[in-house]
Amino acid sequence: MEIADRSLSAWGIVVAAGSGTRFGGDKHMATLGGISLWRWADRLFTDVGLDGVVVVGDVPGGIQGGVRRQDSVAAGLAAIPDSAEIILVHDAARPLASAGLVRRLLEAVAADNVDGAVPAVPLRDTIKRVHGHRIEETIDRSELVAVQTPQAFRGKMLRTAHLQITSDVTDDAAMVEAIGGSVTVIDGEPSNIKVTFAADLAMAESLLTEESRR
Repeated sequence: MEIADRSLSAWGIVVAAGSGTRFGGDKHMATLGGISLWRWADRLFTDVGLDGVVVVGDVPGGIQGGVRRQDSVAAGLAAIPDSAEIILVHDAARPLASAGLVRRLLEAVAADNVDGAVPAVPLRDTIKRVHGHRIEETIDRSELVAVQTPQAFRGKMLRTAHLQITSDVTDDAAMVEAIGGSVTVIDGEPSNIKVTFAADLAMAESLLTEESRR
């Protein structure tokens, strides 16, 4: 696809292999606006014009995932050609990410001398470190952000990170950082919420309705 006047091979991985324990069931098959959550993510990558999309999880057309999130991403990487120059990883639990966000991530990785780019939003709440029920410290949030997906990476760097990092991590950026890779941050989207609990799906429905009225 054409990104910032450069022709780069870009592929996407949609992670739809979580257990959905906190949601109370298979959340990736739950519907938003009549469409399964995982299909929102799949369509996002397809509509942007990526060269290919691999869906990991027990969904139609998906490949088998792993025990941990990073194991599922590794399964997706194994299904993507080695020639892929940029690889995006997206959680199916974030159905409202926009095409504009994906394009900005691709442009950030293509244009900057970085190994990856992630979207992030400022923290709204006061953050405290606790021990049990006792507050130990109030943390300065001025340099803290909440990171979202999709996340975009140079293909070779992401593959190297998954080969070298075996400890549990919460996102792919942490793996790239752990091997010395550089990851830049772009503005995320407040509406790009993660559906973790059933109430989150209701919030996503509300946001979707609000967007359709604009």
